[in-house]
Amino acid sequence: MTPERIVRFRARTTLAVIGLFLAVALLLAVIWISRQVLTWIVVAIFLTLALNPAVEALQRRGVHRRGLATGLTFLLAFLVLAGAGSLVIPTLVEEAGGFAEKLPDYVRDVSEGRGQLGDLAERYELEQRVRAAVEGGGAGGLLGVSGTALAVTEGVLTFVVAVITIAFMTFFMLLEGPKWMERLYGLLPPASREKWQGIGGDIYRTVGGYVTGNLLISLIAGVASTIVLLIMDVPYAFALGLLVAILDLIPLAGATLAAIILTAVAFLASVPAGIVVLIFMILYQQLENHVLQPLVYSRTVQLSPLAILISVLIGAKLAGILGALAAIPVAGTIQVLLLAWLSERRERELREPATP
Repeated sequence: MTPERIVRFRARTTLAVIGLFLAVALLLAVIWISRQVLTWIVVAIFLTLALNPAVEALQRRGVHRRGLATGLTFLLAFLVLAGAGSLVIPTLVEEAGGFAEKLPDYVRDVSEGRGQLGDLAERYELEQRVRAAVEGGGAGGLLGVSGTALAVTEGVLTFVVAVITIAFMTFFMLLEGPKWMERLYGLLPPASREKWQGIGGDIYRTVGGYVTGNLLISLIAGVASTIVLLIMDVPYAFALGLLVAILDLIPLAGATLAAIILTAVAFLASVPAGIVVLIFMILYQQLENHVLQPLVYSRTVQLSPLAILISVLIGAKLAGILGALAAIPVAGTIQVLLLAWLSERRERELREPATP
């Protein structure tokens, strides 16, 4: 008969495990409570990485003071956004007004079963479902009228606060980013400081190049889609082009979702327009997937398509659209760290004498 084995834990070990568990739980709770602020910080970091090459270019061309170069970059970015807004926003307002004017006609077509919308309404029994929803919960329950004004006001205020906060955080990150990195490197031992400075530079080039390239690709997608929609006389071309540019920021799935939306709207306008837009979106996705994206990713984030797909799926599952946007830079950062560790390991094995 084997004797019983008694395992004893020290009180200090038990308390340490409990304290570690409570600390992790508290950290997760803080992250969950401040998730909106953390989202703003991530957006500010992306904007900082996108604008920092312009700041460094100004410093190389005579503007030696970091603050002045940052201010000029911010001013130039503001002028570009203001110019684009002056061109796009009036058109968006006009298109929204036109949609509001045509909305009664759309409703009449649906109720009378005329046109493509009427066919869809009859096929899926939309009128009966709307009537049942109104009778069951009233118009307020159907449209969500209860508290709508308060919700809209809160959303507008949150958006304004987010824009101002992100702008200030981006400015200070651009202004003080190099000093923060110098202080961080100063905390490291002198023997490993140079190695981590090289790793930090590789991470900056990887993430910064990806962000800049992704913004450029999205701009090209939005402009090209708007031109095709204008040629085919599809309504709301500028609004749809802006939607394409925003959705194209999402890796892999964004362009497909934009193609589905644009094709559906174009077919509602006319069958030839729908066919042309469908062919254009297919051809442009091939161009973007096989020419533009490899050109950007090969110079910045050297990841395989499988690694990109897995990272995007995990990021989208963890944090939605923001997680999908940040997935590839995070995967590229992990790859840089892993390659640095493997390189150091090989060098250490070469330095150590072989044991008999």
